[in-house]
Amino acid sequence: MAVEGGMKCVKFLMFFFNFVFWVCGIALIAIGIYVQIQLNHTLIMKNATSSGAPIVIIVVGVVIFLIAFFGCCGALKENYCMVTTFAVVLVLIFLVEIAAAIAAYVYKDKLRTAFEDSFKNGMVHYNDTKDIADSIDLLQKEFQCCGAINSTDWRQYAPFTGTNTVPDSCCKNITAGCGKGPIANINSEGCATGIDQWVKKNVGIVAGVALGIALFEILGIVFACCLMKGIRSGYEVM
Repeated sequence: MAVEGGMKCVKFLMFFFNFVFWVCGIALIAIGIYVQIQLNHTLIMKNATSSGAPIVIIVVGVVIFLIAFFGCCGALKENYCMVTTFAVVLVLIFLVEIAAAIAAYVYKDKLRTAFEDSFKNGMVHYNDTKDIADSIDLLQKEFQCCGAINSTDWRQYAPFTGTNTVPDSCCKNITAGCGKGPIANINSEGCATGIDQWVKKNVGIVAGVALGIALFEILGIVFACCLMKGIRSGYEVM
């Protein structure tokens, strides 16, 4: 027996919000892939710790994408089992997101240390492969920084050991051989500081997106529960 009256409105609202979930899922997948590429090619952070965040974002995006599609089908077909499964899974996703937000807040102070360690590891291998050198140079150019903590870090690593020279990418005005020039033309701030400031500057955007998605999830759960009640009432009448 099909739902009637106000339940029809709930049904179509649930379908609408599931469509929004579907779009959010695609957005999260895209963001996760972008962050992963940036970490791997720009930050030279290819360890499990650094890759964890974008992988989680991608996984959550895929799950939301699939669940939203499942919810749309359940709403259109007025299938009690599908709608119930959708509501339960959405509650679980919401709880996981809360746990992830708490974990991110607890470990936020360790982010700078992770950046420093990863960058220093890249400096050790700067003279080994062109890919690593290109990645560090790109990072220093983009953030206008030099070294992990400051420009003097390069004195510990080949081919700059014991000298006052740095890679040309450390220069404020980049030209061939400028790394051997006067200190006034060298960026003194370390890249760990630059990256940390960039993360803090953009964390508000991430938090806003997460809050928006959480709000839609709560509304989706409410509509799913209302629709479940309407479908169940229809069964009882039959």
